[in-house]
Amino acid sequence: MRGAAVGMLARDLTALFVTHMHSDHTTDYNDVITTRWISNVAPRPLVAYGPVGFKRFTDATLTMLDTDVHYRMSHHADLQHAPQVEVHEISEGLVYDAGGVRVIAAATDHSPVHPTMGFRIEAEGKVVVIAGDTVPCEGLTRLCQGADVYVQTVIRRSLVEKTPMQRFRDVLDYHSDIGQAAQTAAAAGVRVLVLNHPVPAPQPGTEPQWIAEAAAHFSGEVLLATDLLKVQA
Repeated sequence: MRGAAVGMLARDLTALFVTHMHSDHTTDYNDVITTRWISNVAPRPLVAYGPVGFKRFTDATLTMLDTDVHYRMSHHADLQHAPQVEVHEISEGLVYDAGGVRVIAAATDHSPVHPTMGFRIEAEGKVVVIAGDTVPCEGLTRLCQGADVYVQTVIRRSLVEKTPMQRFRDVLDYHSDIGQAAQTAAAAGVRVLVLNHPVPAPQPGTEPQWIAEAAAHFSGEVLLATDLLKVQA
């Protein structure tokens, strides 16, 4: 849906990259597969990249879709092929190089979730790092070196610590807080830090507080992500 809002349809995706298989990062994977499948006239596999275990996850997703696939193929006479996904399980190093775009992967630390990956995307002389869920670690540091834009999942520690539910406080164990993300950005010489996937969801009017926490550690530009945000660096 967000892609459609900027003119990019699922049927036109060149490649899909997944950092890890936590549900909040993969819930819509099945919808990408289905939408791409039904919007292409001829078979056109989705090319998807993820850490070791992603093939098994994809196979399970396709199995889950069996009933839906049966319904759609029974209804549409011109739909005679099932959805297909070309999975690439990746580890460290260059994992994609095509059309002027290079993607470099490195292991991150979201323990006990393992493995998890971050991605460094290089194109048109710019570098964007998508970190996903992780605490500061050596792989993340390598990815971020000299990046123009660094996108990091963050938690606001002061708010999470006040939550009475231990299960929610547990997220402190394996996510970067705002200060840690800012320190990573400063150490790596990043130009723009984007605070993404904020936990807990920022209350309206508190956005400057999130940015100020990062600015205490990082002198570059800090943005709090919103859907369809455009970033220039």
